[in-house]
Amino acid sequence: MDSLSGITPRQARERLGARSSGARAPATPWARFSAWLECVCVVTFDLELGQALELVYPSDFRLTDKEKSSICYLSFPDSHSGCLGDTQFSFRIRQCGGQRSPWATDNRHYDSEAPVSLQGESAHYFGYVYFRQVKDSSVKRGYFQKSLVLVSRLPFVRLFQALLSLIAPEYFEKLAPCLEAVCNEIDQWPAPVPGKTLNLPVVGVVLQVHIPSRMDKPESSLLEQCGQEALLPAPLVLTSVHELDLFRCLQPLKFCCDYRPYFTIHDSEFKEFTTRTQAPPNVVLGVTNPFFIKTLQHWPHILRVGEPKMSGGLPKQVKLKKPSRLKTLDTKPGLYTEYTTHLRRDKALLKRLLKGLQKKRPAGVLTALLRRHLLELTQSFIIPLEHYMASLMPLQKSITPWKTPPQIRPFHQDDFLCSLEHAGPQLTCILKGDWLGLYRRFFKSPNFDGWYRQRRKEMAHKLEALHLESICEANIETWMQGKSEVEVVDLVLKLREKLVRAQSHHLPVKEETLQRAQLYIEMVIGSLPKDLQAVLHPP
Repeated sequence: MDSLSGITPRQARERLGARSSGARAPATPWARFSAWLECVCVVTFDLELGQALELVYPSDFRLTDKEKSSICYLSFPDSHSGCLGDTQFSFRIRQCGGQRSPWATDNRHYDSEAPVSLQGESAHYFGYVYFRQVKDSSVKRGYFQKSLVLVSRLPFVRLFQALLSLIAPEYFEKLAPCLEAVCNEIDQWPAPVPGKTLNLPVVGVVLQVHIPSRMDKPESSLLEQCGQEALLPAPLVLTSVHELDLFRCLQPLKFCCDYRPYFTIHDSEFKEFTTRTQAPPNVVLGVTNPFFIKTLQHWPHILRVGEPKMSGGLPKQVKLKKPSRLKTLDTKPGLYTEYTTHLRRDKALLKRLLKGLQKKRPAGVLTALLRRHLLELTQSFIIPLEHYMASLMPLQKSITPWKTPPQIRPFHQDDFLCSLEHAGPQLTCILKGDWLGLYRRFFKSPNFDGWYRQRRKEMAHKLEALHLESICEANIETWMQGKSEVEVVDLVLKLREKLVRAQSHHLPVKEETLQRAQLYIEMVIGSLPKDLQAVLHPP
């Protein structure tokens, strides 16, 4: 244990109670904190143990031994990287059992309003790391090495990196008391609400954050100037909550496969992901250890990132290369893939990007240009799918109050492909190529399955909402005439069930419709004999 920390891991655990041995008590005082973070961890380097978990805060949050091990190994850069100073990165791990407060239940309202790419994870944790390594002669190893890690279910990469840049330097100077104060400040934050701009005070600074909603246009400005900066009691930092940049290029689609932004040979899934006895898994791995070049050279797609070197023509880094060429440790940067593209390149875009690099235009400008192109391309691809899905929805006039609503028709791939001749992406995109082949490939991917399940779920919720609205707009007194008590009681039970589903699943129903449904229930119960009223409406 290095001497700069000022306290040993055991002392830290005693001070902050980092026993990591129990799920939070039902009457937790950390409800607001939990809306943003699961816990905060500190990982240090112990000469005897290696990377060790020094403390966890809040103290009553449980991590399994497997999760602790993963966090410890993934919170330090690979040893060969030689990172000196401060380094920020993120990782993603599987939740490994144990009793948890389920994200999907506690935060269903957030997920119902947030874009699919920013919804909370129910089976994984994100780790946002601020690692510091500096020379220190007072430490036996000669270096101070420590990481502050924010563990969350939310993919708010940019927000949590900004938060770490504020609190980590403070923590490395003041240690445990500072961390406790920060966690208490976060516990005062309002819950994340899509579509709203929030002011989040921490360590004397106000983070002003706009969380996108599903109603926002993709790539619209996520930094909303409030116009009230003079009224704020502290400096203002504007930030956004973007997911990983790699997947932002897929908007509005969600990447539905597994991915690990940072992966090491110590990861618990190392054997699972690197085995040669079966086909490579559907997973994206971010690695820095050259060992993986040889270990994963049988994978069909490998992107090696490096500093671009301009030499007049089209940079070689953007040209596709066969994986068979990826054999040596000194392989040049580039995309090595077995994939055959279905669409032709946009040469005009490549020329604009190349000219921008040659003229040393700001990276942000070129990035925005590329993102805009990818967004328009994805929208051209997805619009025909959305139009076809909409055609599978029953007509509103076929939804009547006293009958079970009609079913959503099934998705037939051949019917969709036939519709492309007159309503395909060629209407909005100038790129030529094998669009049919691209759609067929998409149908075989987990991304189509994820998109289809989400859209069908949304349509089913819309159908339920329309049916409830049709009931509330009907003349229920006329319907009750001549009905038996059994039929009336059945109506009460079904209306209650619909009301509960509408509220618990946040169906797209107006508040006045919900109020009217409750009034109908009261009215129908009031028309029944006293004994049935007592059963259906106990005091």
